[in-house]
Amino acid sequence: MSEVDFRQEQRPTPPQDFLAAENVGLRLLLAQAEINARGLLAQAGIDAREREASEKLQKLILEELHHRIKNTLATVSAIVSQSLRHVLGAEPAQHAIEGRLLALGRAHDLLLQGGWSSADLGKIVRGATEAFDDPDAPKFTIAGPDLRMNSGAVVAIAMTLNELSTNTTKFGALSVPTGSVDIAWTLDPEAQRLRLTWTEKNGPPVHAPEKRSFGTRLIETLGGQLKGEVRLSYLPAGFIYAFDVPLAALTSAT
Repeated sequence: MSEVDFRQEQRPTPPQDFLAAENVGLRLLLAQAEINARGLLAQAGIDAREREASEKLQKLILEELHHRIKNTLATVSAIVSQSLRHVLGAEPAQHAIEGRLLALGRAHDLLLQGGWSSADLGKIVRGATEAFDDPDAPKFTIAGPDLRMNSGAVVAIAMTLNELSTNTTKFGALSVPTGSVDIAWTLDPEAQRLRLTWTEKNGPPVHAPEKRSFGTRLIETLGGQLKGEVRLSYLPAGFIYAFDVPLAALTSAT
């Protein structure tokens, strides 16, 4: 090779040649990125379809479970009714049992709406008291912050409110036209506790019962299941139910 040829071979590559090479490399990177993106989108589409199918199957299973539970409750109610039909003086017990089964059914309705895992306390309170209220002249005042509770707490509090509502309708404030009930709850962020009170007003004179009824024992047992403290006060101005419970017992997954 001559000296001239050697010098010509060593000349710097013109800038436009560098740009052309860079453009080729960039196009190759973009093409590869497009291929990768398509693959990722395809995979995401598969995952999305699988997740959608899983959610539909879960919803179907929960609805079927709910249907079976409601059928079971209806069957139990029918058995109770048939068993006590000819028992003298058993009508109050029959109505009480049927009311508790209905309360369980309403609690399960709320759980189904929440995917069988949780429900809001406000909805629980309103759902449990609705059957005992008068839409034309409301008897309940309900106030408190939002709080989603686990399934165990939903059932326990719904059953408690049903007992309180049944009792006040028969013997308490709502047994007279002037009576009313205030239901309020607060959250203590420092102590991590919920405090709920049921206060009856403008009802008949209040007298402490001579013995603890099944309903009273049920209310105390339900509160104990949630590791809460239950206090029943039979004051002259009206009966008060107070419930103080750790938030963890209401919100932790069960």
